Amino acid sequence: MLAYPIPRILSVILFITIQQLNVVAQDITYARKVVNTLASEKMKGRGYVQDGNTLAANYISNEFKRWGLVSYNKNYFQSFITSVNTFPGNMDVRINSIQLRPGIDFLVNAESPGISGTFNTIQFKADELLNHVQFISKVQSTVNKFIVIEAYDKNKYNKEENKKIKDAIEYLKSNPKNPIAGTLLLTKDKLTWDASTVQYSKPSITIKTDSLSPNIENITLNIKSKFIKKFELQNVIGYVEGKHSDSLIVLTAHYDHLGMMGNKTMFPGANDNASGMAMLLNLASYYSQHQPEYTIVFIAFAGEELGLIGSNYFTEHPTFELKKIKFLINFDLAGTGDEGIQVVNGSVFKSRFDDLSKINKEEHLLPQVKTRGEACNSDHCMFYQKKVPCFFIYTLGGIKAYHDIYDKAETLPLTQFENYFKLMLAFINKL
Repeated sequence: MLAYPIPRILSVILFITIQQLNVVAQDITYARKVVNTLASEKMKGRGYVQDGNTLAANYISNEFKRWGLVSYNKNYFQSFITSVNTFPGNMDVRINSIQLRPGIDFLVNAESPGISGTFNTIQFKADELLNHVQFISKVQSTVNKFIVIEAYDKNKYNKEENKKIKDAIEYLKSNPKNPIAGTLLLTKDKLTWDASTVQYSKPSITIKTDSLSPNIENITLNIKSKFIKKFELQNVIGYVEGKHSDSLIVLTAHYDHLGMMGNKTMFPGANDNASGMAMLLNLASYYSQHQPEYTIVFIAFAGEELGLIGSNYFTEHPTFELKKIKFLINFDLAGTGDEGIQVVNGSVFKSRFDDLSKINKEEHLLPQVKTRGEACNSDHCMFYQKKVPCFFIYTLGGIKAYHDIYDKAETLPLTQFENYFKLMLAFINKL
């Protein structure tokens, strides 16, 4: 017991301060738990092999239920169908009988079909892809061999030449009339994978040059792929009812990632985008306990990595009128922040950006808040095209892991997550 009683106003201030500290302590702890869960091995990279996407959707649905979010339908799911190319089985590549490591030494490009066998190779220099007539002639005389495209510096070529090289490689991968067995693309760059809704006629493999001997005589492969024409995905949607329901604040993040390349190699997607989901779920937790002025809708999108198909489906089949959206914020890559945040559409919705910058400056939260123009590089784009005012925010600096096997929970720092969370609370409340 205190020797002297605290005046009532100081007691109130002390109580509010303690509550705020509890919120901050809760958000980083919960964020870490969300990232650890979504990027764990049991989630299978939240892709299309071994039910990864469904496992993640169920986890998020359970969290929405935990925080008491209201659903628009009988559950939180909005289901839709897509096609997808998957790699559920073997993933074996050998160069000159030397075993290569999936995800480290090579990637099977996302649109590739499966293939098995040993094939001789023929080298192509990048310059040879510039002369279309000679290029096609050489390809047509290359029967049942793998064409090896040398690693080349894109900066050596102008925009038109780079397009010709890209088109030639696309021809090798997609034209069913090619007599070649497949394409081997050599690179000095970091290996980054992707996902695809199509399957091409010819396989293509990207290999880091430091994994190879200079002379590639043959390639042996045993790769299993499965193209699924109708794969069911689901957006996860819930809301917290505000004091006013005439306008909505919408908060979004995608939960899908690239999944599995074979049955052993996983792409965890901690920063992309378990971190964005951690921000979304933290805000859901907060507003479930602090009624907002306006109803806040929380949407976790599927299919972002397949080409924004989850958000595209939602905007074509909305569960509420899009014109009711007062403002939308999309979270992606929220796990660093050493250099602050970047705000896509910041220069488009300048008054909102100025509000955000002012809050950050007054509260001394993030190193910087950078503005950027419009860019169709995440789920906000589908809403922006429907004239919905929106930001897409991502963190800057820190680790460089992206679309690779190294984007892991244990190496994701969440450097500025607490201050980022505080900034979002203040900005949303101002909205």
